Amino acid sequence: MFSVRLARPDDELALVSLIEDRAAWMRERGLEDWEGWLSSAPMMAARAVRPRSPAWVLEHARGRVVGCTTVSDRPLDEGWSSAERDEPALYLNTTVTDPAWRQHRPGALLAAWAVRRAAATGRTWVRRGCTSEGLLRYYRDGQGFDLVRTVRSGGTMTHLLARHVAGPVGPTD
Repeated sequence: MFSVRLARPDDELALVSLIEDRAAWMRERGLEDWEGWLSSAPMMAARAVRPRSPAWVLEHARGRVVGCTTVSDRPLDEGWSSAERDEPALYLNTTVTDPAWRQHRPGALLAAWAVRRAAATGRTWVRRGCTSEGLLRYYRDGQGFDLVRTVRSGGTMTHLLARHVAGPVGPTD
């Protein structure tokens, strides 16, 4: 029903719409940063389809893009120790999902795909960071990530989370 693939240039408009829909959903619930997501939607979508650092999209069988995440082998978040940075890991950044597809848990599908990809590529960890208490709970309780630590940088608190990869767990797409 769903597959994960690299974002392509022809996904850009769908990604702008996805990010704008997420921002509207955030605004309706009084969540912080919705204005930043809304104003950044075109830039974020353009960045997601760049060949040098493309994102991965979650696509429904009918061709609709319902989620997107960036995967890196280096952390963007500060606070990971030198030893953690030396461990083979994948880092998830800027995951966005379509709120209209919540019943299918697109964020959890992307996280599970990342765990399979990490195992298939010899990584032992999938890591991510977030600044929201709600996302912290969702990543921990809904996706199986453990809170490693919370760090402060300036006025921002960032929660660093990790999920251990047990071993090969099947195909990555």
